[in-house]
Amino acid sequence: MAEKKNSKGKSGLGKGLGSLIQGTDAETGRNTDFTEIKISQIKPNPDQPRTDFSEEKLAELMQSIEKDGLLQPVLVRPDGGDYQIIAGERRWQACKKLGLKTIAAKILVANDAEAQEIALVENLQRDNLNAIEEARGYQRLIELRNCKQKDVAEAVSKNQATISNALRLLSLPEEVQDLMFDGLLTSGHGRAILAVPDEEGRIRLAKKIVDESLSVREAEALARLYGSQGIGHARRIPSPRSFKVVARKLRQQLATNVRVKNVRGKNRIEIEFKDEEDLERIYHALSDTGGT
Repeated sequence: MAEKKNSKGKSGLGKGLGSLIQGTDAETGRNTDFTEIKISQIKPNPDQPRTDFSEEKLAELMQSIEKDGLLQPVLVRPDGGDYQIIAGERRWQACKKLGLKTIAAKILVANDAEAQEIALVENLQRDNLNAIEEARGYQRLIELRNCKQKDVAEAVSKNQATISNALRLLSLPEEVQDLMFDGLLTSGHGRAILAVPDEEGRIRLAKKIVDESLSVREAEALARLYGSQGIGHARRIPSPRSFKVVARKLRQQLATNVRVKNVRGKNRIEIEFKDEEDLERIYHALSDTGGT
């Protein structure tokens, strides 16, 4: 039942998804290979790669299901006596809101890594992710499979330049990424902002684009101006020696990389962690110190 993947090689990335949606009727587009499962037995995936669910799009999906039924089943895996969604949370939410008691589902036995990879590929093959969700999805796939951009491009049926351009957006300041995530900036705006060499200038340009509803072409022109005149370039003030001392002590205490710095007049402590388990470990390490 479980789709076997090559954990050492890269060629298996995303290959299992096609086999999981077999059983589709050529004339109607309906998937004919599924099991009816009670909606109450299905739980969402806490690691769902997609986090932005548009209410408008959900309403459209509900209308479609009411009219034509559910064309594609959700993909789930056993979770105790219930099931956890691997792919298709929007479909599950729509059916739940419609008051349906059961939903068509394909059951797959998969571990956490396999389930997350399939969910990522399934989401990234769609066209309605926002630019930051898409970029984070590509980055997560690269980390999960320790693969290259060309392997991700093949898995999601997109060219490598698309993957590369998307990943570049993750070098934008968090404030700018948040604006893109909220749909206030497009990926074109994001690429224009990347032309500004310093973080402060990037943030100022992003806010100006939003405040004045600037087009991508206008943003590109301003980015060139910002870059040539150094607008927004802030003089970097060296951190006090005490910051470095504390950062070193925290690195030793927490066994992870720690930075203590001043950003735009505000002091920050940045603690790196690998995953949820590592975050829990750091939390307990901090708790054991009594807050010191």
